[in-house]
Amino acid sequence: MLLEIQDKIVSLDLFEKKFVCDLSACKGACCIEGDSGAPLTFEEVSIIEDNLEVIKPYMRQEGLDAVEETGVFYMDWDNEPVTTLVNEKECAFVAFDDKGTALCAIEQAHKDGKLDFKKPISCHLYPIRAKKFKEFEALNYNTWDICSPACACGEQLDVKVYKFLKEPIIRAYGEEFFQELEVVDKDIEEQKKNGEFPQG
Repeated sequence: MLLEIQDKIVSLDLFEKKFVCDLSACKGACCIEGDSGAPLTFEEVSIIEDNLEVIKPYMRQEGLDAVEETGVFYMDWDNEPVTTLVNEKECAFVAFDDKGTALCAIEQAHKDGKLDFKKPISCHLYPIRAKKFKEFEALNYNTWDICSPACACGEQLDVKVYKFLKEPIIRAYGEEFFQELEVVDKDIEEQKKNGEFPQG
């Protein structure tokens, strides 16, 4: 089921599914698994390129080599920019801590105050995947086996997907849009309580 909120088409899963990242369990697998790099905007490509020297100290040699060879991005099958990969696997900007957990070199530079840009919005919004069309933008919940620990953690803590992603949603779409999500969520819960919410 899809809901229209402002100029967005929003999956009901954002209100129905529970999610809280559990890095201790998944080790940041979403930065490693998959069939392409992280989706980027061309504005983000420019930001990363302009700040590459600041980001480089946080990168692994493999990532540095990949970026040196092909640049910070490539065009995927949909002809959209995505981050360069190492050996067609993990993102070139992935580094690993002493526990083997994937960390984002861009985000580490941001945490250290070297960079205003936190990380690509597609990474920040995950597990929401945003897709722009001519007249609207679709926000869908991406289900993936590697995120089963996050789903379990979300169920245990009772945190809905959109609430877990409050910061990136506001970053991407503004405070007003997030407040509208809260209103819709409240309406859904009220309809459920009254047995009025459509199933399926």
